[in-house]
Amino acid sequence: MEMTSSPVLRKISSIILLIRVHQWIKNGFIFLPAFFAARFLDPAVFVHTLLSFLAFCLMASSIYVLNDYVDIEKDRLHPQKCNRPLASGAVTKTEALVVMSVILLGAIIIALSLNQRVLLFLAAYYGMNLMYSFKLKHYAIIDITIIALGFLLRVAVGGAAAGVPISKWLVLLTFLLAMILALAKRRGEYKLFMNGGQTRKALEGYNLPFIDTSMVFMAAITVVSYIMYTVSPEVVGRIGSDNVYLSTIFVVMGVIRYLQQTIVFDRTESPTSVLYKDRFIQLLLVLWIGFFAFLLYA
Repeated sequence: MEMTSSPVLRKISSIILLIRVHQWIKNGFIFLPAFFAARFLDPAVFVHTLLSFLAFCLMASSIYVLNDYVDIEKDRLHPQKCNRPLASGAVTKTEALVVMSVILLGAIIIALSLNQRVLLFLAAYYGMNLMYSFKLKHYAIIDITIIALGFLLRVAVGGAAAGVPISKWLVLLTFLLAMILALAKRRGEYKLFMNGGQTRKALEGYNLPFIDTSMVFMAAITVVSYIMYTVSPEVVGRIGSDNVYLSTIFVVMGVIRYLQQTIVFDRTESPTSVLYKDRFIQLLLVLWIGFFAFLLYA
């Protein structure tokens, strides 16, 4: 029994790696609209938001599979990506296409059970990433902008599912933060390229001074924008507290820590791995969420 089940378990494990479940943490942005609208504990809103999260995860995973399918030959030459299920042969091309089709269909069915706006935003995300996978990822600056717009669409999906409006502050801060993450990812890839690794064409439009300057520039704009958000009369009135500005402490420390991980330690080629491994950033994130949970729900 163990001998027959072992290959099955290995195949399931390979499929989980193929759809990159560990990347689903990025889709947590979907919960932000309901959370900041103080409606997160509403059962109906929570269920709808959770379903939209699942739909987006499946949609994003189908794109991951497509990317790996398209880049299989390049990935086989990459020191880390060669271990991906498709590149290593743990999952066949046919199996990958079946998995991609099933999860894409699942995402569409779930979205249809919610509302048309959720389906529209999911379709926009899918279409944008199709263009990214086959063309736009080769152009510097456009490539990181597409990544940032993907985070905005996550927020839009969350707002549509919860039935709450998206504030201009949430749009602005999400975009700025996503640009920092995208630049950090490109920096990690560029460092790998400098060490003789395979690279993507877009990196021809980057170098370390440009990326580092851009990251510091975006970090400064992000912190200033966040401070403006915390002292905005609109935000103070909606949240019902003039102590929102105190949360700036967590944001400043978090941004500096991420810059340290990027520029000093070169650990941000995969931004999600930083979030999983860095206890300091995890603590700051918990404190930041806890602070707003207290203001909004206590």
